[in-house]
Amino acid sequence: MVEWVLSGFGDEIDDDPRVQLAVLRALGASHVEVRSAWGVNVADFDADLTTRLATVLTDRGMAVSAVASPIGKTDVYGDADAELARLRAVVTLAQRLNSRYVRIFSFYRPPGVDVAATRDTVLRRLRAFADLAEREQVVLVHENEKDIYGDVPARVLDLIESVGSPALRVAWDNANFVQVGVRPFSDGYAMLRPHLEYLQVKDARFADGAVVPAGEGDGELLQTVTALREDGWTGYASLEPHLADPTDPARTGPAGFGRAARAFAALTARAGVTLC
Repeated sequence: MVEWVLSGFGDEIDDDPRVQLAVLRALGASHVEVRSAWGVNVADFDADLTTRLATVLTDRGMAVSAVASPIGKTDVYGDADAELARLRAVVTLAQRLNSRYVRIFSFYRPPGVDVAATRDTVLRRLRAFADLAEREQVVLVHENEKDIYGDVPARVLDLIESVGSPALRVAWDNANFVQVGVRPFSDGYAMLRPHLEYLQVKDARFADGAVVPAGEGDGELLQTVTALREDGWTGYASLEPHLADPTDPARTGPAGFGRAARAFAALTARAGVTLC
């Protein structure tokens, strides 16, 4: 059996990181992906919050798989220096939390602007991000978010190959590909597998774009997981359920997170992968 490290977006469980870590631990995870804590996004953390979070992590024996930053989830023609400064602050946080990985995006475009027209600007900005990451010895993992430059496999590949940095890799998200009309495994796996560094776990349906637990949608999760296992890939698999809690629609909640975790555990077991 191949072993992958289980993690998850703790803020989908609760604002309080103590609750986040307790639920993740109960579900068998050894790591957390940090996007926010106490209602504060990682891009807005100060030194005091960083110390508080580091203490909670140490006290509960949990580690950080990645810092899920919002960097690059902004207008491609926005203030480049300001966004680079925000990335620098997030990288400092990642280093303080002993995380090698920082999630980023490749920018939205204004209404009516063709995606091809933004290419040079996107590449220039991501090259600056990669230069910073190389100096600071962290790895940026690009998520294929809907409506950014790198939302389909061909443009994700263009980003990675054109920037050409060991500090810029792929965070693979099956559900996000479905939401832009892509069959993830059939249309993108072979193309992006050499650059795939980090797995974000959720599924979605073509019919309505709704996010569902792993294996319950059209995201070809079983094929993807099986192929990764056969390829000998090992790394972090981070649950990002996006399942609305009836009592708090903005959050998945502990029960929904448990449902997502059990669905993924069943799927990985079928593929011959153990989560640890």
